Amino acid sequence: MSSNIEVQRVCQQCGKVFTARTTRTKYCSHACNSKAYKAGVRATKVEGSDQQTKAVIAKPIEDIKSKAFLSINEACLILGISRRTIYRMLERGELHAGKAGARTLIQRSEIDKLFALPVPKPKAEEPPKELLPDEPFYTLAEVRSKYGISDKALYDLIKHNKVPKRQEWKTVYVSKSAIDEILNPELPQ
Repeated sequence: MSSNIEVQRVCQQCGKVFTARTTRTKYCSHACNSKAYKAGVRATKVEGSDQQTKAVIAKPIEDIKSKAFLSINEACLILGISRRTIYRMLERGELHAGKAGARTLIQRSEIDKLFALPVPKPKAEEPPKELLPDEPFYTLAEVRSKYGISDKALYDLIKHNKVPKRQEWKTVYVSKSAIDEILNPELPQ
């Protein structure tokens, strides 16, 4: 449908500026319109071909996923790792395999177990040992000055060896026998 209006447009095919007679005109000529149509048909065919190619490539992997027992090569395809990595996992005991003649077969459930999250075991923490009131003790300052040890090293030592301690206000007392045994083991007890 033509009208008396004239609109300046840019052709979507060739990029030239032209005068359009309608607001819906996209191309400067019939030739550009035909070229754009052919390009669109070609793009649709290429996209369909690409989808078919992807389906053909994915088909072997889908077939492998349905198998109960896998060869080394099939396990490599599923996991996306090399044959050598599969063999290292077998050597370390991370995967278990069986032999069928000369072939090594891996059960599909073994591969699924690789990705199962381990159930964390709750730690049974023993309560910290408390310093008995009648037990001989050192203050932390006495231990630092006697053995020439830094604050951090002393705190780490107490925590790691679970040395009995007691805090009264700002002063921390630690077991004299436990500290002497750890820092100076040749002393007679």
